[in-house]
Amino acid sequence: MNTANELVFGWERPGRGKWTLSGFILASLGLHAFGFYLFQIVYPPAVSLLPPPGRVSLIAPNSDEGRQLLRWIEAEDPALASTTLPPPDAKALALPTIQHAPSYLGRQPTLKDLPAPPPALRIPSAHPPAPVEKSAAPAQFTTKSIATVIRLSPELDSLIPAQTPELKFNSSGRESPEPARFLIAVNEKGEVRHCFLQTSSGDAALDEQARKYLAAARFPAIRNSPSSSPSLIWGTATLEWGNDITTSASPAPNAP
Repeated sequence: MNTANELVFGWERPGRGKWTLSGFILASLGLHAFGFYLFQIVYPPAVSLLPPPGRVSLIAPNSDEGRQLLRWIEAEDPALASTTLPPPDAKALALPTIQHAPSYLGRQPTLKDLPAPPPALRIPSAHPPAPVEKSAAPAQFTTKSIATVIRLSPELDSLIPAQTPELKFNSSGRESPEPARFLIAVNEKGEVRHCFLQTSSGDAALDEQARKYLAAARFPAIRNSPSSSPSLIWGTATLEWGNDITTSASPAPNAP
């Protein structure tokens, strides 16, 4: 039985592999040597020469070179060649006396008047300019004074008249406040014992002023009331604001 036919790959050593690699290396070295000889010896690189540095030469005016340069500049001045100079011994030309006098110097001509303009024969405009209207004086509106009114419920309406302080309120806003409603309790002496805010006017400072105003009010004493059993009469007081309220720039401080 042949054992060489049983192997999948052939494992024999190549005979010419090492000579091929050596040949390529020697050929590469030869090409490099030839290129170096061609570009470095036969065709050497060009050497670039730097331009000479700039320098400034100073010519003194009292030297021979300076005087020669000044004479050359004066001789080559273009202004001398383009300017006509009279000779130094020439005299100015004197104009002769004229014997003739023109006629327009001795007589003033008469001017004619301009002709009258032709009459305007144009068709009148369909929209002639209207007269200037006088500006009417602005209407002055008088503001009717409306006082602030306090309306009491039927439970407290029987105790009228009541002694109330002067109506003087100060609002912190410019808008018209809403009516404020308070729940108050009056004892037998006519004093306001309790005052509770039910509906706000929209201004907390104004509500506090109205509460103090109602607390300072005095109603007539309740007659035929036993002193041993003190009782309170509960009712509502509604303040309908008028235009007698003053407006302040800053809101008034709230009372405790």
